[in-house]
Amino acid sequence: MKKIIEKGFGLKYVFLILFFVQLANGQSFETYSAKQLNEKAMDIHRTEPEKAMQLVKSAEKKALQLENKKELSVTYSNYAVLFRLKGEFKEAIKYAEKALKLSNDSLLIASCNNTIGACKRALGFYEEGLKNYLIALKIYESKKEVDQQGTVINNIGMIYSQMDLLEKAKVYHRKAIAIFQKSKYQKGLSESYNNLAIALANQDSLTKALRYFNYSLQIEEKLKDKKGIAESYNNVAGIYYYLQQIDSAKYYFEKSVELEREIKNFPGVAASYNNLALVMLEFKRNASAKNYIDSAFYYAKKSKVAEDYVNALENYALYYEALSDYKTANDYNKKFFTAKDSVFKNSNLENLHELEVKYKSAQKDAEISKNKAEIAENELQIKQKNTIIYGSIGFAILLGLVGYLFYNQQKIKNIQLLKEVELKEALVKIETQNKLQEQRLQISRDLHDNIGSQLTFIISSIDNLKYFDIAKEKLVSKFDNISGFTRNTITELRDTIWAMNKSSISVEDLQIRITNFIDNAQLAVHGITFEFSIDPNVNSAHEFTSVEGMNVYRIIQEAVNNAVKYANATQIKIYLYQDNEKMIFTISDNGIGYSESEIELGNGLNNMKKRALELKADLKINSEKGKGTQVLIEKQIK
Repeated sequence: MKKIIEKGFGLKYVFLILFFVQLANGQSFETYSAKQLNEKAMDIHRTEPEKAMQLVKSAEKKALQLENKKELSVTYSNYAVLFRLKGEFKEAIKYAEKALKLSNDSLLIASCNNTIGACKRALGFYEEGLKNYLIALKIYESKKEVDQQGTVINNIGMIYSQMDLLEKAKVYHRKAIAIFQKSKYQKGLSESYNNLAIALANQDSLTKALRYFNYSLQIEEKLKDKKGIAESYNNVAGIYYYLQQIDSAKYYFEKSVELEREIKNFPGVAASYNNLALVMLEFKRNASAKNYIDSAFYYAKKSKVAEDYVNALENYALYYEALSDYKTANDYNKKFFTAKDSVFKNSNLENLHELEVKYKSAQKDAEISKNKAEIAENELQIKQKNTIIYGSIGFAILLGLVGYLFYNQQKIKNIQLLKEVELKEALVKIETQNKLQEQRLQISRDLHDNIGSQLTFIISSIDNLKYFDIAKEKLVSKFDNISGFTRNTITELRDTIWAMNKSSISVEDLQIRITNFIDNAQLAVHGITFEFSIDPNVNSAHEFTSVEGMNVYRIIQEAVNNAVKYANATQIKIYLYQDNEKMIFTISDNGIGYSESEIELGNGLNNMKKRALELKADLKINSEKGKGTQVLIEKQIK
């Protein structure tokens, strides 16, 4: 009995301590101003959304007590942000509109329009959302708020993505990525990587999409943003699902649900349950799939997110189809298509209604003005009938003459402008064709100089065999040499054709080509390990001309070949990174190195320097005996 009493006393004591700690915390916030409470709330709103909501409520109370309209508008704007994160989009719009009524501050107006745009996008009102985004973007551009511009540009890309205008979406996401890479704003960069990956996944570029989703996940984990991590888990899982790696998909979807429930993001819960249902259907575990669909449907209706609601209806149709209950499946298919059509029409119908109201109002104003003018004209006719008639006729003739002269002059200007535009377009086409021709000529010279000389050597070697009586062993060795030389020639020819078939070569194209080259080298050479990596901050959308790309690839190829042949290395590394406006490739080995004073420049090193000169790039070769060699290619990209 004694132990039980002591235990009970202990629990009570702990409860009292917790109570006084909470009271102390409450008292500490009593000294905060509304502004400080709002700032504190926004500092933690992603990591501790519930605590942030309590701080905003305290800020509202203080702002109302002091009748501080400015701080009250900020409080309402923060409410909107928090409700949006919770998936309560209609509530978020309500508070954002309340903030707009109270404030003339342009940055707050931009922030509220961005929040409203995001909520309308989630609710399926795409055109309305786009209008709000454009208002926000115009303000941020005028205020030179770079990170906020990037955020809105990324959001506009999401609208185009959801409307299946994927190429247009990718343009906006890449533009946002470039902005955030320059400003080093990690959250914006993560969201842009994520949204670019969504567009790529919808175009079946699954491997590229997975790479960008993983970039986003790495950033979110560093930021410790639970909502961002949950979304990244969900997206990575989706790619694994489409790649038919079902176990991995299920693992990441479950991690996503766990986090979304923890932060009470009900739209995220609905989306993850929908995805888990698809995985269960793939496993033919129909009972589990039904439970997940029911949960998804419940949370979609709770959060009023159109997309999740539509997806749940589609999953019901797939579930009943799996049970061979085709009648029920057909009923849900009808509901699905009806709901989907409704989502896409919402925006357009609202927009048309708004335009119709404006048009009718304009018509009424025009009719009223017209009636007033007629009354005034009748009164004037009564008073000065003859004067007004003759004056009107004279004025009309003069006005017609001036109008005719102005029309003729404007017509001539328009014709001149049209001709100037056509001339500029023609010059641009000619310039583009000249550049392409110049690139083709350079590649043709490369074919002639490299491939031509190599083929001549092969023919010469084969012809020489006819005039000599060579022992079988030497003959086999000779043929092996010719065979190897021929394979190298074919490889170079393929590389040149690859470059010739492209008007430009992106960083991604180079990455694929270099990876293939390294893989082949790994198979051909024993005792050497190869590594190739690219820094995540490199602008993967950057494009070289075909000649530039070919020269970069050839220099890397030559540097690796030199390391394999002469360096006695056990490790060769290729690394690409970006330093402001420079793209830098490094090829390093742990071989024997050399002293520049003790070595003569061979054809390989001369070719590398020649190609660097054509590339307009700096080529640096750092080597020291016993400490390996490093080759750097530094190319200015802007």
